[in-house]
Amino acid sequence: MPGKGTIGIEVPNAKPSIVSMFSILNSRKFQESTMELPIALGKTITNDVFMVDLAKIPHLLVAGATGQGKSVGLNAIITSLLYKKHPNEMKIVLVDPKKVEFSIYAPIAKPFMAAVDENVDEPIITDVQKVVKTLKGLCVLMDERYDMLKTAGARNLKEYNQKYLSHQLNPEEGHEYMPYLVVIIDEFGDLILTAGKEIEMPITRIAQLARAVGIHMIIATQRPTTTIITGNIKANFPGRIAFRVGAMMDSRIILDRPGAQQLVGRGDMLYLNGGEPTRVQCAFVDTPEVENISDFIAAQPGPVTPLEIPEPLSEDNGIGGGGGLDNQTIDPLFDEAARAIVQSQQGSTSMIQRRFSIGYNRAGRLMDQLEKAGVVGSAQGSKPREVLIIDENSLDSLIERLKSKG
Repeated sequence: MPGKGTIGIEVPNAKPSIVSMFSILNSRKFQESTMELPIALGKTITNDVFMVDLAKIPHLLVAGATGQGKSVGLNAIITSLLYKKHPNEMKIVLVDPKKVEFSIYAPIAKPFMAAVDENVDEPIITDVQKVVKTLKGLCVLMDERYDMLKTAGARNLKEYNQKYLSHQLNPEEGHEYMPYLVVIIDEFGDLILTAGKEIEMPITRIAQLARAVGIHMIIATQRPTTTIITGNIKANFPGRIAFRVGAMMDSRIILDRPGAQQLVGRGDMLYLNGGEPTRVQCAFVDTPEVENISDFIAAQPGPVTPLEIPEPLSEDNGIGGGGGLDNQTIDPLFDEAARAIVQSQQGSTSMIQRRFSIGYNRAGRLMDQLEKAGVVGSAQGSKPREVLIIDENSLDSLIERLKSKG
């Protein structure tokens, strides 16, 4: 046995017994916990209550084959958070492509959820396009929170909230108490198949940066393949939960080691966060129990609207529909690149790359901005783009006109 000078032999119980959520939540360990975001997962093979702090993980990846206990595991995670945190201390963003998995949490949407303005009536997100908008809105919220931490001189959300509660920060200057935000995505694989990079980019950004401002992610998938659990996702999700999988390869993708293919199923799982994996029997919480919890919380006084997530930045790369330039997002090289293209009468991304020694992604964004401003035409496969402006005088007047409208 790891860490002990003994050899252990695992013998399965002749009569397996259910680990109830009641026994976990009623335990002294959970009741007296001082964790920021305590997650009670179940019991270990020595019958001890197993708990982890989501604020320290800071992001969790849950994977396993169909019907092995993922949805029950997510319900156990949400239930333990609901039991420990007040609606003013924590908000949840639920993403449910299956549309039926999280519908039992609808009664607690107003006190406990966070949503973009257009989703306030239906905060549990089931539509892929709304997922993209919500995740981009969370990136905006993350940046806003970092600005607040910077002005307050705090290194993380806990320090900031302590300063706010001890009246060291002035609410009139825009400071307010910041609740934790837990983003839970069920069936992440389906989102990747339908939206691909649009989903992966904001998730990676949140996973890389959002820990200090109290935004934590839990994503679940039943298809642990390298196209869905990419290197970016694995690098930023150190906490892993593996339920039973069909093949050793799947176990290697989730945990970077074999083992998950030998689990017995029905809530048997391996939890890994650095070091050796811990074997845990997940606590069982049934749908009627979750419904009762939701109805009980809904009857309590609390916030009457979901927390509003700011609108994402417009997706036209800084050039508004009226043709104006937004100086916040326009590339600083815009004027020089436009001039170089007009002079050479050649519009290609590779030319901008070479001329200004910049990467392909930035050159591509710059070319999109030039197209929207009317300097070059649309892409024509491998051919250079058509240059729509003939001389520099026309370009100068166009730039002045755009900036005056910006």
